Amino acid sequence: MTDFRIGIDLGGTKTEVILLNGRSQELFRTRIPTVRDDYDATLRDIAGLVAQAEVAAGETLLPVGIGIPGTISRKTGWVKNANSTWLNGKPFQKDLSAFLMRDVKVTNDANCLAVSEATDGAGRGYDLVFAGILGTGCGAGVAYQGRPIVGPNGVAGEWGHNPLAWTSDAELNARPCYCGKAGCQETFLSGTGLCLSYQLATGEKIKGHEIVERAQAGEAIAQKILADYFDQLARGLACIINVMDPDVIVLGGGASNIAAIYTEVHKLLPKYVFGRECDTPIVPAVHGDSSGVRGAAWLNPL
Repeated sequence: MTDFRIGIDLGGTKTEVILLNGRSQELFRTRIPTVRDDYDATLRDIAGLVAQAEVAAGETLLPVGIGIPGTISRKTGWVKNANSTWLNGKPFQKDLSAFLMRDVKVTNDANCLAVSEATDGAGRGYDLVFAGILGTGCGAGVAYQGRPIVGPNGVAGEWGHNPLAWTSDAELNARPCYCGKAGCQETFLSGTGLCLSYQLATGEKIKGHEIVERAQAGEAIAQKILADYFDQLARGLACIINVMDPDVIVLGGGASNIAAIYTEVHKLLPKYVFGRECDTPIVPAVHGDSSGVRGAAWLNPL
């Protein structure tokens, strides 16, 4: 049996491949922009990245795992719940397995983040790891003793499409979501949601890092938007703690790089957690925005 594993992270803006050996060492990694709204091109791009990794390994037909921003329905075998909407209703796992001429493991990208961080990242040594993604979208996954918990509906740990707790109807209704509902946590807690908050308040559309920079420079509205964001994130995470009380919460995605999250949200959590106390560690993913692709590689265990 080969010592090599290939992981693919199919994100909303980039698609990444990694080649790992059995000691979790990275041997090859590259990324390309994600082609949008073109299912066939998505399959071709993934196949091209796998081919590059196999050249680096000097072997072919290596095990491949892939994380997607959605899940595979047990009933149909088709993708559902993907914010990369051109995947929805497609037999992606079947098609990609045929394209690559091998069985391909496919799961939600947040599950991959949870597996990666539970294996050799910020969640190492903890039994129950909740991993949230604060990126283009807002997803989450759960790993128990290093293996993903998926559930019969493929949505275990998913939090992005629940309404944000303790929020007014007016605020919820102001944020329609691609899923057809309004006020989903994704529309508040994702990096995209943070930018939307600033846009709703000012009419100006800027990027998340610019909001942080303006806040640091003393802009009052940017400071308020960030303070509101920390409170919204505390509400979202408090619901997870109230239901499953994980041993650790690991955050990934672009917005997880906001350093103040790890001090300010921790201060706010006791306000919302049942019992008015909270000792749950909240930590950034050790492997950053490559954690998901590492977890995808480990979907095929040695």
